[in-house]
Amino acid sequence: MELTELFEVPVVGAPLAGGPSTPELAAAVSEGGGLGFLAAGYRPVEEVERELARVRALTSRPFGVNLFYPAREQVDDAAIAAYAERLRAEAERYGVEPGEPRWSDDGWEAKLELVARERPAVVSFTFGCPDSEVVESLRAVGSAVWCTVTSAAEAEAAAGAGVDALVAQGCEAGGHQGSFRDDAEEAVSVLALLQRVAGVTERPLVAAGGIATGRAVAAVLAAGATAAQLGTAFLLTPEAGTSEPHRSALRSGRPTKLTRAFTGRRGRGIVNRFMAEHGGRAPRGYPEVH
Repeated sequence: MELTELFEVPVVGAPLAGGPSTPELAAAVSEGGGLGFLAAGYRPVEEVERELARVRALTSRPFGVNLFYPAREQVDDAAIAAYAERLRAEAERYGVEPGEPRWSDDGWEAKLELVARERPAVVSFTFGCPDSEVVESLRAVGSAVWCTVTSAAEAEAAAGAGVDALVAQGCEAGGHQGSFRDDAEEAVSVLALLQRVAGVTERPLVAAGGIATGRAVAAVLAAGATAAQLGTAFLLTPEAGTSEPHRSALRSGRPTKLTRAFTGRRGRGIVNRFMAEHGGRAPRGYPEVH
């Protein structure tokens, strides 16, 4: 299936892991002529399976499912332990116990088996790209495979694995940067990234990052993208599972900033007290800090 056959309007709903992603939101985007997405990240496979069934009950149109690739990087255990100790006062403030730093693959194998069995129109990956064998197995059952990239090098690697399309995510994007590695490389804006990625592959491109208006969609289409992926723009919709404190913060107009304070991986959040007090001391270490 060609990329343009998946939607009537060139708008993709970003997978919004951590609560905002709901079957109702995915279905609403698809029913509106775009391509809705479910976020499988942070959810047990049984819950993802129920949500898949719910989306299908709400729409007969195509939709996608996003999985976190289980990248594992070397971490500084001492730095993570020191950060956990630093956050003890926050735990006391909110009356909770600090978590235990640990690595998790987020149910990788079980979720791969689920999407292979359920065959959504698209399976996308964030934080890395599976090998060509996994990509081909998903394509063989009828799902298109997409991969989020933040550099030309990542785009080359994903194209080499045989993915159908690339989600070129600029540094303007809210939430986590979908980089294969959480290193100190420069963060590239979406328009610059589209040009770099187009220079190394002819795979169709979906632009992501800071796109929230019709003019912004038009800009990335003019820059070579086939569609635009919007995430933050949908967080205040009735269908989104966005919490009330989060909705209030989004309406506040406060600035945003890239930080590792919340999860140990670079991501864009709304500047608040926690980020201001701890962002400068947060170590690299995902998902251990998360």
